[in-house]
Amino acid sequence: MSEIAEKRIISNQEIKDLNKKYKSLSLIDRIKTLYEDFDQAEIMVTSSFAATSAFLLKLFSEVNTDQIIYFIDTGYHFDETLSYKQQLTETYNLNVKSVSALTHEHEFTSKDKTWTKNPDFCCSINKVKPLEVIKNKYTVWVSGLMEWQSDHRSSLDIFEQRGEILKFYPLLDVTKQERDDFIKKHKLPFHPLVSQGYHSIGCKHCTVPGDDRSGRWNNNPKTECGLHL
Repeated sequence: MSEIAEKRIISNQEIKDLNKKYKSLSLIDRIKTLYEDFDQAEIMVTSSFAATSAFLLKLFSEVNTDQIIYFIDTGYHFDETLSYKQQLTETYNLNVKSVSALTHEHEFTSKDKTWTKNPDFCCSINKVKPLEVIKNKYTVWVSGLMEWQSDHRSSLDIFEQRGEILKFYPLLDVTKQERDDFIKKHKLPFHPLVSQGYHSIGCKHCTVPGDDRSGRWNNNPKTECGLHL
């Protein structure tokens, strides 16, 4: 596989064909087939190393440990998240690279406490913009969204064109029970905060205990950080 691949724009028909092809595949075969349809250098994988991130990372570790896994370091993560990232990196021999906001922009949100006034703007600076810098060179972006997690996610397909990048959600149609069964069968390590009632874990300022994504941006209609919209 080449280290540099030319970014491709995938046609609507090709996306329909991909969705039809991948729908019937097992989770592990979806990831194996991804490397048949795309060069590794075309593929961007991100992980928040949150509640059950081990699910997707375990699958990738079985197929390709060379794959770069991008972690967006917002500067506001729980210490437990950073420890969990280290644990999974070592357990699954992952190739993790962190990306962060420009120092002066992050410091602005810290002094301004932007998350209290405009959480969308805070997410834009600390999550969305850092990834925008690198995602323009990739054809496909892999993430572990599952459709039961929110109304927005329930409307997605396994492959979706989002702006100028093709999104790939190999776990999209996994039910909550199937996820829990997989975690139990493979003895996947949970994020340490799950045992304290946190089931969707983001930045410490904007996360409280709660079921599914109800603990994110508490008392705010916001349900997504903006990365996946």
